[in-house]
Amino acid sequence: MLRFLDSGESHGKMLVAIIEGFPSNVEINIENINRQLARRQRGYGRGGRMLIENDKIEVISGIRGGKTTGAPICIAIHNKDYENWKEIMDIEKEYKEKIIVPRPGHADLNGVLKYNLDDIRNVIERASARETAIRVAVGAICMELLKNFNVKFISRTVKIGNVADDSIIEEYSDEIVYRIEKSPVRCLDKEKEQEMIKLIENIKEAGDTLGGVVEVIAFNVPHGLGSYSFYDRRMDYMISGAMMSIQGVKAVEIGDGFEAPNILGSQFNDKITYEDGRFKRKTNHLGGIEGGITNGMPLVVRLYMKPIPSIRQEFETVNLLGEKVKSRYERSDVCAVPALAVVAESVLAFEIAKEILNKFSGDSLEDILNSYYHYYLRVDRGVYYGGNIINSAVQGK
Repeated sequence: MLRFLDSGESHGKMLVAIIEGFPSNVEINIENINRQLARRQRGYGRGGRMLIENDKIEVISGIRGGKTTGAPICIAIHNKDYENWKEIMDIEKEYKEKIIVPRPGHADLNGVLKYNLDDIRNVIERASARETAIRVAVGAICMELLKNFNVKFISRTVKIGNVADDSIIEEYSDEIVYRIEKSPVRCLDKEKEQEMIKLIENIKEAGDTLGGVVEVIAFNVPHGLGSYSFYDRRMDYMISGAMMSIQGVKAVEIGDGFEAPNILGSQFNDKITYEDGRFKRKTNHLGGIEGGITNGMPLVVRLYMKPIPSIRQEFETVNLLGEKVKSRYERSDVCAVPALAVVAESVLAFEIAKEILNKFSGDSLEDILNSYYHYYLRVDRGVYYGGNIINSAVQGK
């Protein structure tokens, strides 16, 4: 089973992850991993930390000669800012200037109460969204595997504050990806992009923060991932839980889920057709999942992010002693919505890769592709993928 464990603090020496269950002979291009890390750092409204870090992956084990070996993959991302935090983050000497003013909306208070700590810094360092850097790296490695199944992704911002981009993406397009990647806020609609940027500038001036909504779409996802038999094997269950684990996410929508109460069953159902020996669906209201199982349509997932709780505006609060004090500000972004889109893309890639390996299991890429080929030969002879992928599977490429 594919899984990973990550470790590290926001201002510690590095972030580390160990990936278990990854098959052998998958070609890994390190520059592709670093490119995903760079995408995460971009986005209008990011804070000063992004000017310090230049995230790049270091492979410790599990990859040799440009391919995975089947052994656990260990990767690391070094924190450049650690040089400025050596004294604070020292593993032996206790730092005397302890933080005792918890910030609402963060894990600060809950963390110190749960673990019986006397310094909120211990909570901040691990709860920080800096952890998403290593998760992007893990997801990027999974994307290298998914290329063998022609799975492609588009992620974008659809709303920041009250400014919404109502455009719809139904098919994968390199042109669409190019336009999104060129946008400072990852918005497809150029007019809305400028409105979003202006709003971020205004909110920054006011010392406040913004949340929003992102959309990530996975195309060419294999039919039949997940299960209707067990609650914890339903694809929508796994995707929703994974997305909710991302810092700042407060709601997840698959397909047109939030609109479902406003639509009649006769309109919401994705009607099935049979054309040229293939099963197809006229619409995709369900976002590519029926009965907990992927149906071959694009997986459409939207994440709703709260405004970042760290704000420059000062307000009255209490410290760990119960005393009334002024609020404390920790360096943060004004708006991290564009970055969330990139993180969500990697998180979805991991979940898809995990279920592909569960269904078409094998220790090597060749064994997995062989199993994949025979499954689709039985089900619909490449209904969703076509001859090129099947031919590649036959040839063991």
